[in-house]
Amino acid sequence: MTAQMIDGKMVAQKIHEETAKETRLLREKYNLQPGLAVVLIGEDTASQIYVNMKGKLSKELGFFSDKIVLDKDVAMREVLHIVEKLNKDPRIHGILVQSPPPPQIDEEKVIEAIDYRKDVDCFNAINVGKMLIGKTDGFYPCTPYGVIKLLEYYNINPSGKHAVIIGRSNIVGKPLMALLVQKAMGADATVTVCHSRTVDMKHYTTQADILIAAIGKPEFVKADMVKSGAVVIDVGINRVKDDSSKTGYRLVGDVAFEEVSKKASFITPVPGGVGPMTIAMLMQNTIKACKLQNGIK
Repeated sequence: MTAQMIDGKMVAQKIHEETAKETRLLREKYNLQPGLAVVLIGEDTASQIYVNMKGKLSKELGFFSDKIVLDKDVAMREVLHIVEKLNKDPRIHGILVQSPPPPQIDEEKVIEAIDYRKDVDCFNAINVGKMLIGKTDGFYPCTPYGVIKLLEYYNINPSGKHAVIIGRSNIVGKPLMALLVQKAMGADATVTVCHSRTVDMKHYTTQADILIAAIGKPEFVKADMVKSGAVVIDVGINRVKDDSSKTGYRLVGDVAFEEVSKKASFITPVPGGVGPMTIAMLMQNTIKACKLQNGIK
């Protein structure tokens, strides 16, 4: 058996096309332009690349884009002041503060300061609570939502299936559990969450119809941890040393792709799987924020 590749780049591109279409309709029908503000603190190279990518894509989709770069030594009060200004700015419908911030910045307080109606990352407790109880008038976290959309595109229905998630982070593991367990289309799964304190993890992973790895350990999931025919979703992205590469490293996921792809029915690659979907769902959340803030269904 060789697994079918789940092409996140292709699915993300289709979502971008839909986002651009919705943006044109908002401008033509309501004279509205979705606006996304990204706040970057410091000069971390990887974060700069990621923020620039978001800004470039925002403009390509027809959004109003605002990038705010702050010194790495910026005071907490200044960050909160900027967030408050963005909360009040009618041009801005979504606010994203790039994570992780430097040590003097309390990330939790920054998240709490963002107006929940503009919290397109879905980190604010109000949106997290809405997601947990199944309300649809908030936002879903971008990476978990991207996983749900990939399953939907490839007609992989979680209903009645056993989904096992490796990882319990607030960014991926916990929200993905909440989405998959809902009584709703594209959900209705029986969900098990494994983590660093799970005893005999293989006992659970080999039962999974859908196995999702989000633990942050390079190639952690081996073939003997996977049931034959399982759907394997790799959320991880890790740098490992590779002297044959110009950069001196290569990117791998949390799944040992070569061996697991011979056992799974579907599998996501790294890169090119879940990663592109994260940004696609951020843009979709911004469109939704624009509509909600202007009373458009």
